[in-house]
Amino acid sequence: MATFVSPPDSPASMEMKAVARTGAKFDVIVVGGGGSGLFAAVEAAELGRRVLVLEKNPRPGGMTNWAIGSLSSSGSPMQKAVGIDDVPHDHFADMALFHGALLSRDNPELRRAFVDNVPQTLKKLLDMGVVFFGPMPEPPHRVPRMHNVLPNSRSYGHALYRRARRLGVTVLLNHQVTSLVRENGRITGVVAENAGVEWQFFASGGVVLAGGDFSANREMKQAYAGETVSHADALVTTSTGDAIRLGLGAGGEVVNGDLVSGPQLRFIPPQNNLMTKLPPNRFLALVMKWSMTHLPQALIRPFIMMFLTTVLEPQKKLYESGAILVNRSGERFTDECDKPQFSVPLQQGREAFILLDGALAETFSKWPFYISTAPGVAYAYLPDYRRNRKDIYYQAGSIQGLAAKIGVPGHALEKTIAAYNQNPRGGTPGLIRAPYIALGPVRSWVLTEGGLRINASMQVLTPEGKVIPGLFAAGATGQGGIILEGHGHHLGWAFTSGRLAGRGAATIP
Repeated sequence: MATFVSPPDSPASMEMKAVARTGAKFDVIVVGGGGSGLFAAVEAAELGRRVLVLEKNPRPGGMTNWAIGSLSSSGSPMQKAVGIDDVPHDHFADMALFHGALLSRDNPELRRAFVDNVPQTLKKLLDMGVVFFGPMPEPPHRVPRMHNVLPNSRSYGHALYRRARRLGVTVLLNHQVTSLVRENGRITGVVAENAGVEWQFFASGGVVLAGGDFSANREMKQAYAGETVSHADALVTTSTGDAIRLGLGAGGEVVNGDLVSGPQLRFIPPQNNLMTKLPPNRFLALVMKWSMTHLPQALIRPFIMMFLTTVLEPQKKLYESGAILVNRSGERFTDECDKPQFSVPLQQGREAFILLDGALAETFSKWPFYISTAPGVAYAYLPDYRRNRKDIYYQAGSIQGLAAKIGVPGHALEKTIAAYNQNPRGGTPGLIRAPYIALGPVRSWVLTEGGLRINASMQVLTPEGKVIPGLFAAGATGQGGIILEGHGHHLGWAFTSGRLAGRGAATIP
């Protein structure tokens, strides 16, 4: 059985510290307990290795828990079931079609390793009990390849952790890895801190760095991507690039550090959404899958949307149609159609509200005027947010009433809307008809795309391309060079690179 360590000073934690004093040697050590780290641990453990996972947070899952949940792959059983004959070679070619001007910065060797191995990754997830709906189309993929997890993305971490536990993987939570141990030019272990106490752990095989990106590290964002990007928030506040810095300290380098996903304006995560808190139960997922396949959309839609209106991105059409952004002072502070994601982080609380009137509310209640989209599954309209995101939906019969609900000065909001109505966006009448509606807060989120330089075996490389013996990287930490445009490629890479890194660390001669 896996060892799940409780917070510091609990009996379980004290017991593990006793074990650590006398048995600190493992075959493979994984730094990070998110999707890529857990998959690395599972792969190494399936090869019969003794594996340790060190996670700095109080629970595993990492960024995977916040993902939309899609995974793109060729050669899946779901594709074959609907008569789709798809192969990695075609997936390799189609991925390049997403890249545009970034194609010259892609690493074909890593892209090839990904597409060749992601079908086995998907198969392993299916074997672990993960349920998918699809495949769904996403041009320019020539065939449907996007598989959407049910009931939500926490299913991945749940399945991976359960598999790791059954394989006997040791998982230490609340353990921050502070440095790597090097002996005779090879990485042989780590130093980790827990509750102010340092522990050394050694690996006879390899060490896998799988600690995520640096989207919550302002200094790193500023250094690699610039001052403007540095102000954007991170979806996961603990994504501080710790594992990447460990790799840099060992002689590695960051590739594509200036590339980011976003910044994007997204709604804040749900505070009390029951559906996103449901356990990722396989039976529930199967019921959802059956319902989505067999029941009328009008019947199943309200239920499905409860899972989807989470941290989605409002579409630009909303602003083009006349909606405006206001800050906590009730002031309009930007041109909403000219990169507002760069202005929002500079406002009080680093957030803003989207304002609509009754006419816009009617418009954005039906196709083709949706508020946001969840890829391959559904469009979310204003009634979906009114029903499922009561924590970010506010409505009142007057501007003063709306101001009171969102906590901004009423006189300032009235002044702002009056000024806007004197010169509304071209082709729109202004915000003149009750009821008045606010959605938000919205914040500017960013994911960093740069990671440690690696080869197709997930070994960390120096700037000169030399292997750093004993050191591997996976997921966002090891994204050094591969471009992952298109839905389903980030998660696919996280899991597949984790598998390959775990295998490599487990088979060092």
